[in-house]
Amino acid sequence: MLYKKNTAADMEKIVTTRQERRQFIARIFQWFAAITALALTWPLFRFLNFTMPAKPRFVKISAPLPASGFHAERDFILFVDNDTPRAVSRICTHLGCRLNYLEDKQIIECPCHQSRFTTQGKLLAGPAKRDLARFSVAPQTDDSGAITGYMVTL
Repeated sequence: MLYKKNTAADMEKIVTTRQERRQFIARIFQWFAAITALALTWPLFRFLNFTMPAKPRFVKISAPLPASGFHAERDFILFVDNDTPRAVSRICTHLGCRLNYLEDKQIIECPCHQSRFTTQGKLLAGPAKRDLARFSVAPQTDDSGAITGYMVTL
């Protein structure tokens, strides 16, 4: 049998091919190790980024409301029109100032930059760009059906 003797160029080509294979296998292993490490640490990152949602706060307002039909608290203003209660935030959506209800004009106004809102919380004018937050209100009744108060959920 005749065997072909490898030349120096052939030997160099074989060595280069083996090195390329080793590098390829090493790269595959590195990618596999990186993906495995990411998969194992992902729950940790999710845990570190976890925040508890705020618990709702309940505020009970006794009825009847004053003749004006509104009740102002620190965080909200409660309005009752035609036995329909609604509560809007007293925090301005512009810079967070506490809003005031102007009863004579029937608007809610920011004392800082004069943003104006309707009693429904809709933006009328001013530097504020968003409407006021609205809160859910549940009327509290007695056995006869008369309203004894309002429960506002913040």
